[in-house]
Amino acid sequence: MKHKERRPEEITEAYFKLLDLHLAELVSGKTTQMMELNEIAAKLHISAKHLSYTIQSTMGNHPCHFYDQKILAAAKNLLTITDWSVAEIADRLTYDPSNFAKFFKKYAGETPGQFRKLAQSNHSQKIAKSSP
Repeated sequence: MKHKERRPEEITEAYFKLLDLHLAELVSGKTTQMMELNEIAAKLHISAKHLSYTIQSTMGNHPCHFYDQKILAAAKNLLTITDWSVAEIADRLTYDPSNFAKFFKKYAGETPGQFRKLAQSNHSQKIAKSSP
């Protein structure tokens, strides 16, 4: 395959790697600012318009869709594995707590508190079933 034909896949792969790295840095506290799409594109040495077009064409959705999904996955993980308050998780992911709750409910269909309670309940049931 020629380089030019492979370029959209390279951009897509680089975008997802950068998102994963950025979210890991947010969660660890290494960085405290959520990157904007134009900043992500600049790190990939392309325009935001080109990044949007490329991700849309290779993945079927706008880059922000995947960004939101990765933020949601990070939030769910933090709600499951930490005892941090919802406000602490919101802050770590650079959200105001009320906006975070709205964001979470929009994409998860439940509030962060409801998600945590259900996750804890499921975890307790698994432990009870595996006990003799």
